[in-house]
Amino acid sequence: MRIAPTFHNSIILALILACSTSVIAQDPTDPDSISKNSFTWSPEVLEYGFLHYDEIYTGREVAHGDNVYELKQGPPIAAFSEGGEKEEVFSSFVTDEKVAGLLILQSGEIRLEYYNLGYSEDGRWTSQSVAKSVTSTLVGAAINDGYINSVDDLVTDYIPDLKGSAYDSVTIHQMLTMTSGVKWTERSGDGYSDLANFFQQPIEPGMDETVSYMRSLPADAAPGEKWLYKTGETHLLGSLVTTATGQTLADYLSSKIWAPYGMEEKAMWTLGRTGQELAGCCLQAKLRDFARFGQFVLDDGMINGESIVPEGWFDAATSMQVSLWPGWGYGYQWWARSDGTFHALGIHGQMIHIDPARQLVVVINSAWPEAESYGRQMAASGFINTLTGVLDKEVRE
Repeated sequence: MRIAPTFHNSIILALILACSTSVIAQDPTDPDSISKNSFTWSPEVLEYGFLHYDEIYTGREVAHGDNVYELKQGPPIAAFSEGGEKEEVFSSFVTDEKVAGLLILQSGEIRLEYYNLGYSEDGRWTSQSVAKSVTSTLVGAAINDGYINSVDDLVTDYIPDLKGSAYDSVTIHQMLTMTSGVKWTERSGDGYSDLANFFQQPIEPGMDETVSYMRSLPADAAPGEKWLYKTGETHLLGSLVTTATGQTLADYLSSKIWAPYGMEEKAMWTLGRTGQELAGCCLQAKLRDFARFGQFVLDDGMINGESIVPEGWFDAATSMQVSLWPGWGYGYQWWARSDGTFHALGIHGQMIHIDPARQLVVVINSAWPEAESYGRQMAASGFINTLTGVLDKEVRE
């Protein structure tokens, strides 16, 4: 399916929008002095806030298990090492683009691991919209477990409070691909957009925060006809998974992936006003555990010899369900490329890049001063291109 995007044809505007539940600081080293508006954060506060997000916000723990998926050390990437031919490229990238953590896995082995800006192997960084791809995977798990019949089911079959709204004829597939046709404005830093209003509007008594807000939105197009990026709808997917499974999103993530796959440390998932995880953003985890999630996806969701998602799920989820512009499209909450690679992306420079052909997972945690930056996204893409060139040269030699 090819659907024209609703904003101008540049990669950046389609990449990097997440929830606006971050914080503004009076003191960038004191969580108690931080209020909730990340778009007014200084660069120093961003660095502190992203590293201490789960101290500032109320979250629900995603428990890890007793066994850890070991990430073995592989050979270092000589070109990026001291004296290597691409040392300056690497150094300039991590410095100029405010990279706090970068991990490169190839064939399940650590080829490079880097920390800066106070981040370390023991810390947790916020995912921003990278969490959308995690939420999508939990939808697949719920289908595999029989809690959800199919992506072709109506959303209202699982969230009855949406009946009588613009979601009456919207399918789960259309929510996964951001093609519901429901009107939404998502502009970072705009206090009048839906992205901001979501956290300010009164909640209907006894109703989930997300459902209360999203049911009030009008239709802007027929379902399936228009692509529009909506963090609110990923929050709604989280509510759907919770309703279908009878479990909190954090508990379901723990039971399906975090514990059985062998994540090293607990994660934290930020909660909204009614206690539901904000499924479109705000999952705090270790750099290595973000990398393990990427490896889990690369391994087709296999745990102990069985996939936790239906057969073909990741083929569908990471392919161009919607073609946006040459070489780029959108899947089930994943950004898909025509070269077979795909990404989970979030504002301020968060990324999980997966390249099946090279058995490659690249995780980048950053503190871009800007929420959105075409130049910085191009720098990240340029680094990935340099990396793949280096790895391909290794094979040839």
